[in-house]
Amino acid sequence: MSEPFPEIHPAKRIEARVDGLFRADGDSFVTTPVETLELTFEGVPGDIHAGVTRKSGSREPWYERGTEMRNERQLTIVARDELETVAADMEIAMLAPEWIGANMTLAGVPMLSMLPASTLLFFEGGATVKVDMQNGPCRIAGDSIARHLGREGDQHIALGFPKIAKRRRGVVAWVEKPGTVTMGETVRVQLPEQWVYPL
Repeated sequence: MSEPFPEIHPAKRIEARVDGLFRADGDSFVTTPVETLELTFEGVPGDIHAGVTRKSGSREPWYERGTEMRNERQLTIVARDELETVAADMEIAMLAPEWIGANMTLAGVPMLSMLPASTLLFFEGGATVKVDMQNGPCRIAGDSIARHLGREGDQHIALGFPKIAKRRRGVVAWVEKPGTVTMGETVRVQLPEQWVYPL
């Protein structure tokens, strides 16, 4: 007797808009606002996360730390509405995308952090970006939030962020087709077919 076939959800499209662009220059992952973002096969040139490959870290325990691997974390994409909810739940006044290293904010995507892997973002200017997975919140970002709020060393914030921001910290993505992204431009969000793999 064959296994029951999983329920398949068809591919869908959502129209979104770029409402924030940011780049991390230098050694810090904290970003600064820009009007345009040049995307190459390495990601954002000059950004701390740029590169076709990267070194493995704590997120990849199956490799020895420092192993060279494909860089699927070239871009961090978040939604302002999710960050506002996280800030409210953390009981802080605000949570700016720059503080947690965002490269881009998109408006018009419900539950952006839940976008499935392989979602394609087709930008009006010609660039294409592919979503790899959710971005897991970490203490380093929590420390950055505390510092920007003038509460450096506040463990309530540093340790609270990873718990409270889970599944609301956006997604990581990589550049499939280079191009220039401009503030305010339209994005076609192409969700792939989805299913739950039966175990």
